[in-house]
Amino acid sequence: MDAIRFDGVHKAFRRAGIDFVALEKVDLAIAPQEFVAIVGPSGCGKTTCLRMAAGFEFPTSGEVTVDGRIVTAPGPDRAVVFQQFALFPWKTVFENIELGLRNKGVPKAERGDRVAEAIALMNLQGYETAFPHQLSGGMQQRVAIARAYVLDPDVLLMDEPFGALDAQTRVVMQEELVRLARRNPRTVLFITHSVEEAVYLADRVAVMTRRPGRIKEVINVKPVRVAEHWDDHARIEDVMDLESFVHLRTRIWKSLRDEKGSQDR
Repeated sequence: MDAIRFDGVHKAFRRAGIDFVALEKVDLAIAPQEFVAIVGPSGCGKTTCLRMAAGFEFPTSGEVTVDGRIVTAPGPDRAVVFQQFALFPWKTVFENIELGLRNKGVPKAERGDRVAEAIALMNLQGYETAFPHQLSGGMQQRVAIARAYVLDPDVLLMDEPFGALDAQTRVVMQEELVRLARRNPRTVLFITHSVEEAVYLADRVAVMTRRPGRIKEVINVKPVRVAEHWDDHARIEDVMDLESFVHLRTRIWKSLRDEKGSQDR
């Protein structure tokens, strides 16, 4: 059974008295513990897809299912990580990560154990009593990811989570997410504008058309990554220099450039 599935999803909005179609006939299936990234032109509906999987928005027609059930609302089986860290500034790192467990009524002793595991998973040891304003952007995003992982969700929905970070911190966080995805896999739907980020992180990359957004093609990265032993390389720059990586990146860029060209004509 697919972990996430979009079947013939159509989404229309009405703004300022004008109707427009955001998504049209979107079909995409994501397997359990598969990491799928979506790229596409600005305004093509990438984030709308994620929000429908999260249960924040709903299709005009078609179905979005998670674990075989139609999505009708947010649920504990799904956790969302946004571009903005959305941490509570008056709470410590420990308290921010713990909050979801507290709201679920998890006993205090169990909360402590699970938060400690999440802190270790994201290399946040020593920062338990720090407040968000005392942390760098990368450290704050680590806290946001730990807050998602501590709930033990089946599905992780990530909406450009590294988009607000500087270039160096973004690379570090990409490497951390690869480490995390291999060590503690989840089903991940990842939205990004960066082709390089998508190819480096994902098992498959879905390319969307310009609005109304449709899935134009899906590129299978994992077989290439496994065959070329990308995971043996410690740093992202080493992977990006590989001929196989460059080939995939170029293929996706050409597909996106075709969409930009069709939009300009």
